[in-house]
Amino acid sequence: MASLVRGIRVAVARFSRTRFFRRVGPTIMPPLERAIRFLTRGRVQLSGLLVPSLVLRTTGAKSGLARETELMYVPEPDGRMLVTGSNFAGAAHPAWSANLIAHPDAEVVVHGRPVPVRAHLVDDDEREAVWAFIEQQWPGYRGYERASGRTLRIFRLDPRTGAGGGYA
Repeated sequence: MASLVRGIRVAVARFSRTRFFRRVGPTIMPPLERAIRFLTRGRVQLSGLLVPSLVLRTTGAKSGLARETELMYVPEPDGRMLVTGSNFAGAAHPAWSANLIAHPDAEVVVHGRPVPVRAHLVDDDEREAVWAFIEQQWPGYRGYERASGRTLRIFRLDPRTGAGGGYA
């Protein structure tokens, strides 16, 4: 089963890095994710059918308003989660990453369960090891960084005290 899942992830990863997907993905995926989430009352995410996914709830860096974004994540063995600001290999960082820099206390929803988290931007000393770990789960994902022409922001989301852990 694990080899089947890995094979599917490799195929999806290749498709998601195509110019076609990078062009249409930002337009098509968010509304599809919202529709599936609405229809299933938050229990299912479209992207979550293939890869671990979460809903990130942040506070807007400029507006101060509540924001929600559906993201792929990589679970770490200790219950922490890694999210990467690939923005479909766009030239600009995604807004949610600026939100986490301005307001690192956030919440994620994983499998319908809200989990309070604190976000930490992965520093330069850790980047290569974190990228290697991410690519074990999502082969070729760093291709987004090369295609975007910028250094992608990677955040480690730590469940806050009393929130539990292990939400893979």
